[in-house]
This record gives sequence, C-alpha cells and structure tokens, in this order.
Amino acid sequence: MEKKRVDEHEVEPAAPVRVDRFGFVKQEQNSTEGLTGSRSASEYEREERRIRKWRKMIGVGGSDWKHYVRRKPHVVKRRIRKGIPDCLRGLAWQLISGSRDLLLMNPGVYEQLVIYETSASELDIIRDISRTFPSHVFFRQRHGPGQRSLYNVLKAYSVYDRDVGYVQGMGFIAGLLLLYMSEEDAFWLLVALLKGAVHAPMEGLYLAGLPLVQQYLFQFDHLGKEHLPKLGGHFAQEMINPSMYASQWFITVFSYSFPFHLAIRVWDVFLYEGVRIVFKIGLALLKYCHDDLVKLPFEKLVYALRNFPEDALNPDVLLPLAYSTKVSRSLEALKREYEKHNGKQAKAHVKPGQ
Repeated sequence: MEKKRVDEHEVEPAAPVRVDRFGFVKQEQNSTEGLTGSRSASEYEREERRIRKWRKMIGVGGSDWKHYVRRKPHVVKRRIRKGIPDCLRGLAWQLISGSRDLLLMNPGVYEQLVIYETSASELDIIRDISRTFPSHVFFRQRHGPGQRSLYNVLKAYSVYDRDVGYVQGMGFIAGLLLLYMSEEDAFWLLVALLKGAVHAPMEGLYLAGLPLVQQYLFQFDHLGKEHLPKLGGHFAQEMINPSMYASQWFITVFSYSFPFHLAIRVWDVFLYEGVRIVFKIGLALLKYCHDDLVKLPFEKLVYALRNFPEDALNPDVLLPLAYSTKVSRSLEALKREYEKHNGKQAKAHVKPGQ
C-alpha cells in the first residue's frame, strides 16, 4: 500500500499546464493579453515583415548592429519603441546594452564566479528564489533548471560586485533576462546595467541606503507636481509620496509590478533610452488615471497606486502617452537640486547625464 501511495504521488507533477505565449500559467480570470490565440493572416504577415527588418538591422550574430545604429539612429529608436520581435529580443537586448562586448572581453569569468567563489548572500538568494515569477513554467519547479539558473546569476553578481552584493529586487531583473538568454548572457547584461556600460550605472539602486532610489523618488515627486499640479496637490493633502508606490518601479524597472507583455515593451525602450522612460511611464500612468485618483482618500489612493486598472496597462495606450511626456530638462535640474541638498554622497553613484 505504501508503495502505491508513493507511485501515485510521483505522477502528479506530470499534469498538463496551460500557459500563455510567454510561458506564464494561465488563470481563467486573467486578462487575455499575451494569451496564445489565432492571429489573422495580415497580422502574421506584418510580424514577419518586422522580423525581416530587424534581422537586416542586426545582421548575423549582431554583426551589423553598431553600424546601423550610427547610420540610422532615428530608425532604430522608432523600431524599438514599436517593440522588438520576441524571437530576437534576447540578442537585441544584449546588443543595445553593450553586454555582448563585455561577454566577449571576459571569457571564463562567469564560470569562475559560479563554480569557484563563495558569496555571503547565498542564503538570502536561496530564500528569495521562489518569489521570482512563481507562475512562470521556467521558475515554478523547486530547485528546477530555472531556479538554479537564477541562483547562479545572482550569486555570481554578488561575488563580482561585493559592494552591491545581493538585493531582493535584483531577482526580478535577472529572472526577466533569463527568459530571453543564457545564464552567462544574463549575468553580463546585469553587469552592463549596474556598472553603466551604455547609460548611467544602476548600482546605486541597490547599495546600502538605496541612494539612487532616493534621488529618483525626489525627482519623480517634483515631476508629478510639475506635470500634474492638481493631482500633486491632492497627494500632498492626503500625505501621499512616491516612496509609497513607486520604489519598485525603479528597483525592478517595472518587471515586478507590470504585466509581462507590458514590462518587456518597457525594457525594450529602457535599454536603449535609459531611465528616463521609467519616469515617463510613471507620469503617463498618473495622467491616464488622473480623474479617478484626485477623488480618492488616502487608503484607496494607496491601493489604486499599487493596482492600476487593466486598461491603463495597455501598451498601445500607455506607451504613446509616455513618449509624448518631456522630462529630460527637468530631470537634469532636479538632479542638481537633489545633489545640492544631499551633499557629495548623492553624486558618488551617478554618472553625468543621469
């Protein structure tokens, strides 16, 4: 009898699981966004044309990318904003971020970090692994290939940069990358982001005291008052500040708080244009929901700012609204103001231009 019970238990994990086109387990009550479904012939042909254009732009293994970006940056920017074809997203992200160059310049480094080094953060990483995209088939299995890969990348980075080590929000970024590339590729893209291979470094988001998060929240608070004065006044009256709802936006670049189909579109643009897009998306969300938010009292405001309605998270609505929002000049002025009030420590983790 005992053997029979064991056998019955062993076959249970083999039950089929219905997933959307990105690999997330389908929930009946969830949005239909991202679900596998039939596409019209015209939609299929349009997608095929986009893929052909991107293949020509990238070249074999990325051989034409740098030349194309130098020659036609406006075309690259426009195509990225329309969305990178999913089948080319992993390679494109590596080319845009500069991580492919880091990988080629550092052969064997990742393997050394994973196999031969130890990290003071190993227990923290193990504790958090199961919290990263738990509904995705790649990460669902305890100690499965997805969780092992995520552990390896996070452990390797915590050894590579012991000043940063490991912070929980890094798991969602590494997890997102692993859905589009190998462990080693994901590791070097993480390095490119945190060390600033192309844009200003992100490491200040994860250092003790989260110095860059504090700067970004200061900037976002003032941008909100500038672009949406009525809502800004209501927030002040209800004692709402961005630390109550926006910290995760910056720490995970929306990979934690947004539906996956929207998060990857944001990441396409983020890797090419930098952190400005996070501010623009945040302002676009507040602008889209403005008329509802200005009516809400404190408790309902906090909930609404952490649970935006489905229609607000439609990429075809939110992204154009974000692109039309101008923030660069104000961001620069606010950065200088923040550094003036917070001393030299605010400058320590930010490159010029952030």
